Amino acid sequence: MTDSPANFLCKACGLCCSGHLFSWVRLNAPELDPIEKLGIKVIRDDPRQRGFTQPCPLWDGACTIYTSHAYPRSCAKYKCSVFRRLEDDDLSPPEALSIIQETLDMIREIEPLLPKSSAVSFRERLIAHKEELEAEGQGSLNASDARFLKAVDNLLNRYDNYFGVDDFIDYEQ
Repeated sequence: MTDSPANFLCKACGLCCSGHLFSWVRLNAPELDPIEKLGIKVIRDDPRQRGFTQPCPLWDGACTIYTSHAYPRSCAKYKCSVFRRLEDDDLSPPEALSIIQETLDMIREIEPLLPKSSAVSFRERLIAHKEELEAEGQGSLNASDARFLKAVDNLLNRYDNYFGVDDFIDYEQ
C-alpha cells in the first residue's frame, strides 16, 4: 500500500522532528520505557514535562519509527496545517512541498547567524538569541541584528500560519 500525499510529506518534511519547530516532545508515562529502549534519553523528573528533547535522534532524513508501535502519541497526534490542508485537498502536493522548501530556506538563512550555544534545538537557540537582542532594545540594534529579528519574526509567523506552532513549546491542534 502506498502512502497518501499527506503521509509522504509528513515523513519527508521532518520540521517537527529536527528541533526546528519544537524543543521537546511530550510523552505519556507508558511511553517512557519503550522510547528509552529505542535509544532516546527521556525526561522523567516532572510529570508535566515528561518527554524527550529535540532534535529526535530517530530522525534520519525520515522518521525511522513512523510505523512502529513505539511511535509517540504526541508525534502521531500532531498534524501541521500544511499536512491537514493537503489531506483536505486544500493544497496540492507541489504547493505543500513548496511551503516546506521555503520554510527550510528561511531556516538555512537564519541558522548560521545564531551564536554558539549549549542548546541543541534550533528552536531554543533561535528564541534565546531573539530574546537577547530584543532585551538590548530596538534603538540600539545594528542593521544586521535588525534584519535578523525581522527574518526571525517572518519565520515564527510562518510557523504559526503553516504549522500551527504559536508558542515556544506547544502547538495548537
